[in-house]
Amino acid sequence: MPLFIRNPDGGDGMLRRQCTNEYKLKPIKRAVREMLGYPGRTYIPRGVYAEQWIGISTDEIGRARDSGLKFSRNAFPLLDLGWSRDDCREYLTAEGFGTTPKSACIGCPYHGNAQWRRLRDGSPEEWKDAVEFDASIRSGNARATANGVPLLGQAFLHRSRKPLDKAPIDHVTRNARAAELGDPDGCSPYGCRSGEAVE
Repeated sequence: MPLFIRNPDGGDGMLRRQCTNEYKLKPIKRAVREMLGYPGRTYIPRGVYAEQWIGISTDEIGRARDSGLKFSRNAFPLLDLGWSRDDCREYLTAEGFGTTPKSACIGCPYHGNAQWRRLRDGSPEEWKDAVEFDASIRSGNARATANGVPLLGQAFLHRSRKPLDKAPIDHVTRNARAAELGDPDGCSPYGCRSGEAVE
Protein backbone atom coordinates (compact mmCIF):
# COMPACT_ATOMS: atom_id res chain seq x y z
CA MET A 1 0.00 0.00 0.00
CA PRO A 2 1.16 3.58 -0.53
CA LEU A 3 1.55 4.17 3.18
CA PHE A 4 2.88 7.45 4.54
CA ILE A 5 6.23 6.91 6.25
CA ARG A 6 8.10 8.82 8.92
CA ASN A 7 11.75 7.87 8.41
CA PRO A 8 14.14 7.26 11.34
CA ASP A 9 15.89 10.57 10.55
CA GLY A 10 12.54 12.41 10.91
CA GLY A 11 12.04 12.87 7.16
CA ASP A 12 8.84 11.95 5.38
CA GLY A 13 8.34 9.35 2.67
CA MET A 14 5.69 7.26 1.00
CA LEU A 15 5.72 3.65 -0.11
CA ARG A 16 5.14 2.70 -3.73
CA ARG A 17 1.55 1.92 -4.65
CA GLN A 18 1.09 -1.75 -5.53
CA CYS A 19 -2.38 -2.34 -4.12
CA THR A 20 -4.30 -2.01 -7.39
CA ASN A 21 -2.24 -4.78 -8.95
CA GLU A 22 -2.00 -7.00 -5.86
CA TYR A 23 -5.54 -6.70 -4.48
CA LYS A 24 -7.59 -6.00 -7.63
CA LEU A 25 -5.99 -6.91 -10.96
CA LYS A 26 -4.34 -10.21 -9.96
CA PRO A 27 -7.47 -11.56 -8.22
CA ILE A 28 -9.64 -10.53 -11.20
CA LYS A 29 -7.28 -12.28 -13.64
CA ARG A 30 -7.26 -15.39 -11.45
CA ALA A 31 -11.08 -15.40 -11.24
CA VAL A 32 -11.45 -14.93 -15.02
CA ARG A 33 -9.13 -17.90 -15.66
CA GLU A 34 -11.18 -20.02 -13.23
CA MET A 35 -14.50 -18.96 -14.81
CA LEU A 36 -13.14 -19.89 -18.24
CA GLY A 37 -12.08 -23.28 -16.86
CA TYR A 38 -8.32 -22.71 -17.12
CA PRO A 39 -7.06 -22.06 -13.57
CA GLY A 40 -3.46 -21.36 -12.61
CA ARG A 41 -1.00 -21.17 -15.47
CA THR A 42 -2.94 -23.54 -17.72
CA TYR A 43 -2.72 -22.58 -21.40
CA ILE A 44 -5.89 -20.88 -22.63
CA PRO A 45 -6.65 -21.69 -26.29
CA ARG A 46 -6.87 -18.90 -28.83
CA GLY A 47 -10.37 -17.50 -29.15
CA VAL A 48 -11.39 -18.35 -25.58
CA TYR A 49 -11.90 -15.13 -23.63
CA ALA A 50 -14.13 -13.30 -21.21
CA GLU A 51 -15.53 -9.84 -21.82
CA GLN A 52 -15.39 -7.61 -18.74
CA TRP A 53 -17.70 -4.62 -18.55
CA ILE A 54 -16.02 -1.79 -16.67
CA GLY A 55 -17.99 1.27 -15.51
CA ILE A 56 -15.69 4.08 -16.58
CA SER A 57 -17.60 7.22 -17.56
CA THR A 58 -16.66 9.98 -20.00
CA ASP A 59 -15.20 12.01 -17.09
CA GLU A 60 -12.57 9.30 -16.63
CA ILE A 61 -11.89 8.27 -20.22
CA GLY A 62 -8.15 8.32 -19.54
CA ARG A 63 -8.61 5.34 -17.22
CA ALA A 64 -10.07 3.15 -19.98
CA ARG A 65 -7.48 0.80 -21.42
CA ASP A 66 -7.08 -2.62 -22.94
CA SER A 67 -6.64 -5.54 -20.55
CA GLY A 68 -3.36 -6.59 -22.18
CA LEU A 69 -4.50 -10.24 -21.97
CA LYS A 70 -5.61 -12.51 -24.81
CA PHE A 71 -8.16 -14.24 -22.56
CA SER A 72 -9.79 -11.04 -21.28
CA ARG A 73 -11.29 -8.17 -23.26
CA ASN A 74 -12.44 -4.96 -21.63
CA ALA A 75 -15.68 -3.28 -22.65
CA PHE A 76 -16.82 0.16 -21.49
CA PRO A 77 -20.62 0.40 -21.76
CA LEU A 78 -20.82 3.88 -20.18
CA LEU A 79 -18.39 5.21 -22.78
CA ASP A 80 -20.46 3.52 -25.51
CA LEU A 81 -23.51 5.38 -24.17
CA GLY A 82 -21.52 8.63 -23.88
CA TRP A 83 -22.48 8.87 -20.20
CA SER A 84 -20.72 11.12 -17.68
CA ARG A 85 -20.75 10.60 -13.92
CA ASP A 86 -23.69 13.05 -13.72
CA ASP A 87 -25.62 11.00 -16.32
CA CYS A 88 -25.08 7.90 -14.16
CA ARG A 89 -26.29 9.70 -11.02
CA GLU A 90 -29.40 10.98 -12.83
CA TYR A 91 -30.22 7.50 -14.11
CA LEU A 92 -29.71 5.83 -10.72
CA THR A 93 -31.82 8.49 -8.97
CA ALA A 94 -34.59 8.11 -11.56
CA GLU A 95 -34.54 4.33 -10.98
CA GLY A 96 -34.84 4.83 -7.20
CA PHE A 97 -31.29 3.95 -6.17
CA GLY A 98 -30.64 7.30 -4.43
CA THR A 99 -27.11 8.15 -3.44
CA THR A 100 -24.44 5.97 -5.01
CA PRO A 101 -20.97 6.70 -3.56
CA LYS A 102 -17.73 5.78 -5.27
CA SER A 103 -16.05 2.65 -4.01
CA ALA A 104 -12.76 2.71 -2.14
CA CYS A 105 -10.85 0.51 0.26
CA ILE A 106 -11.63 1.27 3.90
CA GLY A 107 -7.99 1.97 4.76
CA CYS A 108 -6.87 3.71 1.56
CA PRO A 109 -4.07 6.22 2.28
CA TYR A 110 -5.40 8.37 -0.58
CA HIS A 111 -8.57 9.22 1.38
CA GLY A 112 -8.99 12.93 1.94
CA ASN A 113 -10.13 14.25 5.30
CA ALA A 114 -13.75 14.38 4.08
CA GLN A 115 -13.69 10.63 3.38
CA TRP A 116 -12.08 9.89 6.74
CA ARG A 117 -14.82 11.99 8.45
CA ARG A 118 -17.57 10.17 6.51
CA LEU A 119 -16.10 6.84 7.57
CA ARG A 120 -15.76 7.88 11.22
CA ASP A 121 -19.19 9.51 11.46
CA GLY A 122 -21.22 7.20 9.22
CA SER A 123 -19.59 3.78 9.53
CA PRO A 124 -18.23 3.34 13.07
CA GLU A 125 -17.33 -0.35 12.61
CA GLU A 126 -15.33 0.39 9.44
CA TRP A 127 -13.68 3.35 11.19
CA LYS A 128 -12.71 1.05 14.06
CA ASP A 129 -11.21 -1.41 11.55
CA ALA A 130 -9.23 1.38 9.86
CA VAL A 131 -7.92 2.70 13.20
CA GLU A 132 -6.87 -0.82 14.29
CA PHE A 133 -5.22 -1.47 10.92
CA ASP A 134 -3.40 1.87 11.10
CA ALA A 135 -2.04 0.98 14.55
CA SER A 136 -0.97 -2.48 13.36
CA ILE A 137 1.13 -1.17 10.46
CA ARG A 138 3.13 1.32 12.50
CA SER A 139 6.38 -0.66 12.39
CA GLY A 140 5.67 -2.87 9.42
CA ASN A 141 6.59 -6.53 9.59
CA ALA A 142 9.13 -9.01 8.27
CA ARG A 143 7.41 -9.05 4.86
CA ALA A 144 6.88 -5.29 4.58
CA THR A 145 8.30 -5.13 1.07
CA ALA A 146 8.34 -7.55 -1.85
CA ASN A 147 11.84 -8.67 -0.87
CA GLY A 148 10.94 -9.22 2.78
CA VAL A 149 12.88 -6.16 3.98
CA PRO A 150 11.22 -4.59 7.03
CA LEU A 151 10.22 -0.94 7.01
CA LEU A 152 12.89 1.35 8.39
CA GLY A 153 10.43 3.98 9.58
CA GLN A 154 6.90 4.18 10.90
CA ALA A 155 3.89 3.70 8.59
CA PHE A 156 0.60 5.62 8.73
CA LEU A 157 -2.66 5.74 6.76
CA HIS A 158 -3.10 9.53 7.16
CA ARG A 159 -0.86 12.02 5.38
CA SER A 160 -0.22 13.86 8.68
CA ARG A 161 1.76 10.79 9.77
CA LYS A 162 -0.21 10.67 13.01
CA PRO A 163 -2.29 7.75 14.30
CA LEU A 164 -5.58 7.79 12.41
CA ASP A 165 -7.69 8.36 15.54
CA LYS A 166 -5.51 11.41 16.36
CA ALA A 167 -5.06 12.73 12.80
CA PRO A 168 -6.40 16.23 12.11
CA ILE A 169 -9.31 15.10 9.94
CA ASP A 170 -11.70 17.74 11.38
CA HIS A 171 -9.41 20.67 10.54
CA VAL A 172 -10.25 21.78 7.02
CA THR A 173 -8.18 24.53 5.41
CA ARG A 174 -9.44 26.46 2.37
CA ASN A 175 -7.03 24.56 0.10
CA ALA A 176 -8.05 21.21 1.59
CA ARG A 177 -11.76 21.99 1.10
CA ALA A 178 -11.14 22.89 -2.55
CA ALA A 179 -9.20 19.64 -3.05
CA GLU A 180 -11.91 17.57 -1.35
CA LEU A 181 -14.62 19.11 -3.53
CA GLY A 182 -12.62 18.74 -6.73
CA ASP A 183 -11.69 15.06 -6.77
CA PRO A 184 -13.88 12.49 -5.01
CA ASP A 185 -12.24 9.55 -3.31
CA GLY A 186 -12.72 6.11 -4.72
CA CYS A 187 -11.26 3.52 -7.01
CA SER A 188 -12.28 1.00 -9.58
CA PRO A 189 -10.51 -2.27 -10.30
CA TYR A 190 -8.71 -0.59 -13.19
CA GLY A 191 -7.98 2.85 -11.79
CA CYS A 192 -7.03 4.64 -8.61
CA ARG A 193 -8.21 8.11 -7.63
CA SER A 194 -4.61 8.98 -6.73
CA GLY A 195 -4.19 10.31 -10.26
CA GLU A 196 -1.42 7.82 -10.95
CA ALA A 197 -1.57 5.50 -13.94
CA VAL A 198 -2.43 1.90 -13.16
CA GLU A 199 0.17 -0.60 -14.31
